[in-house]
Amino acid sequence: MAVPEWTIADFVHRESWWKNRGLLTLNFCLILPLLSAAANGLDSSMLNGLQILPAWQDYFQTPKGKTLGLINSSQFIGALAGIPFSPFFSDQLGRRATLFVGAVIMLAGILSQSLAQTVHVFIGSRVLVGFGLAFSVNAAPLLISELSYPTHRGKMSSLFNTLWYSGSIVSAWICLGAYDRTGESDWSWRIPSLVQALVPLLQMLFVWFMPESPRFLVAKGLESQAARILARYHANNADERDPLVVFEMAQIRHALKLEREIASGTSYWTCFSTPGNRRRIFTVIAIAVFSQWSGNGLVSYYINIVLEGVGITSTRTKAALNGGLQIFNLASALLGAMLVDKLGRRKVFLISNIGMLIDFSMWTLTTALFNQSGNVAAAKATVPLIFIYYFFYDFAYTPMLVAYTLEILPYKIRAKGFAIMNFTVYVTVAFNQFVNPWALGAMGWKYYLVYCGWLAVELLFVMVYIIETRGRTLEETAALFDGDKAPQDLVERGGEAATMTMARSPSQPMPQHIQRPEKDLPDEYMELQEGSGVRSISSRSQSHLESQSEESAIAAP
Repeated sequence: MAVPEWTIADFVHRESWWKNRGLLTLNFCLILPLLSAAANGLDSSMLNGLQILPAWQDYFQTPKGKTLGLINSSQFIGALAGIPFSPFFSDQLGRRATLFVGAVIMLAGILSQSLAQTVHVFIGSRVLVGFGLAFSVNAAPLLISELSYPTHRGKMSSLFNTLWYSGSIVSAWICLGAYDRTGESDWSWRIPSLVQALVPLLQMLFVWFMPESPRFLVAKGLESQAARILARYHANNADERDPLVVFEMAQIRHALKLEREIASGTSYWTCFSTPGNRRRIFTVIAIAVFSQWSGNGLVSYYINIVLEGVGITSTRTKAALNGGLQIFNLASALLGAMLVDKLGRRKVFLISNIGMLIDFSMWTLTTALFNQSGNVAAAKATVPLIFIYYFFYDFAYTPMLVAYTLEILPYKIRAKGFAIMNFTVYVTVAFNQFVNPWALGAMGWKYYLVYCGWLAVELLFVMVYIIETRGRTLEETAALFDGDKAPQDLVERGGEAATMTMARSPSQPMPQHIQRPEKDLPDEYMELQEGSGVRSISSRSQSHLESQSEESAIAAP
């Protein structure tokens, strides 16, 4: 068999992305689904800021214990109800329609929350917000990964969860600003609640102006629409015959054909039907649990209790510390996302878990010293330890929770596996936030010892189960989980068909707009996969491609 000479690496745009009108427009459009992560951070962190405000405490008669736990877990309870259905909406109605449905439900809940007169209405409104958020956070990452330009996809996926902190920052500082402007008026907590409506309102108004997922369109038999979208946003000349567009269309078409041949349909059971899939889902569930049960929930949702536990009682001081912490969190997460490809996934997780275990142990010690003996120096040391702890937490678990999950899941179970990850996150958050106020009240600083032990368990899991996937194709990643009997990934087999489709004869010239010096792609850049007869990007070559495309990629971690 003659070896085809073209692969997707031959067709990607290699100049600065802002010089390509299609890429510029596409990356601007992708801001809209990225806002779902910001909305998630804003909605999830809002109550943390509201609890600091005296007006909110007075209006709802200073909720404590189980009542406070129910208020904080209500949004996650709503999300738990919506997550099982969200993948079916995404696959049947489309990514955009699901994003729209989520925005409508969220907006209704936010308006009800802002006008709440009783704690029961407030709790019910939070449940409704969570239900809508479940649809939004399922559809948005899928739309981003399926629309992004090939050399931008990894960075955009990491950026999604990282932007959680942008919403958290807005939440913290809008609460402080409302308190400074309105004092102890009811508007000090109603105004921050109303700010939550901004993102769903924008998504409702503009989601229909952005393109749909080409993969979804091809799956529904709308191939001409998919080709037009790829031509407009991936090709600089909007030509449906552009080599990159033809390549991607062939890949998508063949991948979906193979999926229909291999399985007539998929269900949640498919995620557990093979040893490799069970190992993937086990890893995904574990990472999701660790993302919420590493001690971060103590500060993320109960910073008021934590700071008062070390003698910090000033409302403005607590609000300022909360706002500063969110900015620090965003910077830490961006740093981790930028270093993921340089250090590798496994090393990033190891650095994160080792750092959290050491720092949280010191944090526990300083809190114990202050509570047992009133040591003021220990109390002062607690604040920087909180910041250091979050540096290590954000270094891995913020950018990699979504990115690593999508990376290790093959196409046919990706949407449902991602839903399982989100479901696990909300289960752990709902349980954790219901238990935390009760446990803190009953055990005080001794409750921190539970997390010290759990962080040791997390580190052991990371050392044993986290597999390095840096620079690997989906096929190579599947082999790591499935062993010698790994089924060929649908996307990779689609790539094989696309490569064959784009094969050129020796006399056919390279299209003018993708010609470049031979030194840009050395002969060894494309290597034969053993036994495949098809050229593809090897691990080493893919890393080279990623480094070459840094300039053209969107300015994101």
